[in-house]
Amino acid sequence: MSIVKINTLTVPAEQREVLEQRFASRAGAVEGSDGFEWFELLRPVEGTDQYLVYTRWRSEEDFQAWMEGPMKAAHQGGGAAGGDRPKPAATGSTVWSFEVVQQTGPKQA
Repeated sequence: MSIVKINTLTVPAEQREVLEQRFASRAGAVEGSDGFEWFELLRPVEGTDQYLVYTRWRSEEDFQAWMEGPMKAAHQGGGAAGGDRPKPAATGSTVWSFEVVQQTGPKQA
């Protein structure tokens, strides 16, 4: 069965739009990765300042390969001319890991 990684990002209200724009601008960056199955960016509605970044992978190995390859490359270094990187939109981050032990989808008519 698949594995799920949920990255909880603490995002101050004034940075929400920045975070969402950054994720929108990277659309397509993970979708071609081997073993990638699903992505969702979840915006908090009430009672928290934490966004959830939900990804599902075929295996832990596939996730780790993405972390050490494309994800690491996308988050390293400065700009094209060695300029400063933009300030992070989130003030904190924690990754939760889960194994999918049961799943279901909608009934087909």
